[in-house]
Amino acid sequence: MADAASRLHALVEQLLGAPFPMRVRAWDGSQAGPPDAPALVVRNRRALRRLLFKPGELGLARAWVAGDLEIEGDLYTALDHLSGLIWDRGEDARTLTEALRDPRFRAAVRGLVRLAGPPLPPAPPQEEVRRTGHLHTRRTDRRAISHHYDVGNDFYELVLGPSMVYSCAYWESPDSTLEAAQHDKLELVCRKLALTPGQRLLDVGCGWGSMAIHAARDHDVSVVGITLSQEQATYARKRVADAGLTDKVEIRVQDYRDVNDGPYDAISSIGMAEHVGAERYREYASALHALLRPGGRLLNHQIARRPQRDESTYHVDEFIDAYVFPDGELAPLGTTVTQLERAGFEVRDVESIREHYALTLRRWVTRLEADWAQAVRLTSPGRARVWRLYMAASALAFEHNRIGVNQVLAVRTPASGASGMPLRARTWN
Repeated sequence: MADAASRLHALVEQLLGAPFPMRVRAWDGSQAGPPDAPALVVRNRRALRRLLFKPGELGLARAWVAGDLEIEGDLYTALDHLSGLIWDRGEDARTLTEALRDPRFRAAVRGLVRLAGPPLPPAPPQEEVRRTGHLHTRRTDRRAISHHYDVGNDFYELVLGPSMVYSCAYWESPDSTLEAAQHDKLELVCRKLALTPGQRLLDVGCGWGSMAIHAARDHDVSVVGITLSQEQATYARKRVADAGLTDKVEIRVQDYRDVNDGPYDAISSIGMAEHVGAERYREYASALHALLRPGGRLLNHQIARRPQRDESTYHVDEFIDAYVFPDGELAPLGTTVTQLERAGFEVRDVESIREHYALTLRRWVTRLEADWAQAVRLTSPGRARVWRLYMAASALAFEHNRIGVNQVLAVRTPASGASGMPLRARTWN
């Protein structure tokens, strides 16, 4: 009888209907496939049972998080090879029901069942979200934010570095430091908002307070930062106090729908709108519009997905939804701009900084891998594996234009039409 790796490699090629460009290393020590390629390490038969009971991305994710599957070799190269399974199925990919009509596919599945052993469904890893309730209520949004951000400030310090900025940096060159690039991103946002001393800024989704501190310290504005994460708020308040800015910065645990102390001169929303949800986006845009004074500016920094021919077929990425950003949704750039305009904003500038996020994510992965043992101690082996896979896969998604990130500058233009924008708008460059 053939060894486990040879059988697995052959079965994967049967299922794919194409050559599998990776090595397979199985639990019995056997290997099969191209010798110089990264290896998909199948540590036990449980990994196969996870795939059989949850075919596709969620089964792969569960096996990865549980440690039943690993990558040996360069992670980015391996994920590129696996992208046909994870990302590139596309709108024209056949469904599982359609695939099962193919006798060769059914034969491969039967072979996988025999190799997997007794058909008992393994329990999902403890890091997987247990979802209850309706999407995007105040309660479920708070729970989703807590799942992602309340995993320990020490862990985020390890990954993000001293800047504690958890969004795309702005790189002068790939050789810049992460700290310099994050400083430049915060400064870019402040310049786009044209902040001047004495103004009021609302920072929606303020994270650990980096934008609020930068704007108050370097642009002499008063800032209200809001977050749904208690851990973030506690950390941000300490940073504000350590910087001597308690008279200028207030950090609140508050939902954007509950802010009622406008008007503000400017609003920054950096990496927060992805959590809002399609059904709530108009409400989000209208709430921010109402909080701005006439002539005030909004800088909305948001990840975008590619549009689909049939938008009704869009579904949230299973791995991201179950392990990273529960209830998060990505919208095409055009949809975001349309919703902002429908809320009353005049959109004045859109800047795509897609390549910048790929650089940022690769730096975060490097930091995580460099101190892996400490990351595991601060969270759990499964949680550290989630973040490593999510950030590396996201870096490739940005590099290959599967997703993008955009800064949209919008104005609450008054009835007079006086937007306050200069004739040559990009004075921030």
